[in-house]
Amino acid sequence: MDIHYQNIQIRNAAVSDAEQICAWWNDGAVMAHAGFPKGLGTTLEKVIKEIEGGNDRNRLCILLSKGVPIGEMNYRIAKESKTAQIGIKICDASNQNHGLGKLALSLFIRELFSVYGISKITVDTSLKNERAQHVYEQLGFQKTAVEVDSWRDQLGQLQSAVLYELTPENFRSYIP
Repeated sequence: MDIHYQNIQIRNAAVSDAEQICAWWNDGAVMAHAGFPKGLGTTLEKVIKEIEGGNDRNRLCILLSKGVPIGEMNYRIAKESKTAQIGIKICDASNQNHGLGKLALSLFIRELFSVYGISKITVDTSLKNERAQHVYEQLGFQKTAVEVDSWRDQLGQLQSAVLYELTPENFRSYIP
């Protein structure tokens, strides 16, 4: 994957991105929304292995703004299915709340539907992450479930998740 639009680029992660990804994943401030307020505690070797293991059904991507890495995106296409699960993190706080996530997701989703032939995209987020829920709903995602107290974060606190799905006919792109 290599998408360019204005100052935004979404491309497949490369081994040269591993240090940056590792730093983000080990940063509790970046990972707190995902239930890891202490970071993942991963190693550079594990991140490299994940990048090298990527393929057209399971890929980690880098999100760049003006040529600078600001976050990561990923997708996993279910085996023998046209359903993809996606994720996004804008890891650089100075690039949050400027509409970049909605734009990047629009580009990413359009690519998955039109180039990869995906017929449904799923995503989940913390019930506490109202900003993400708002963005997903603006893009046309439909809430399919709320899983109350379904998992424990690193601190042992019960957390709830919201599950969404999107089909091409419900997709509302924010690409001008």
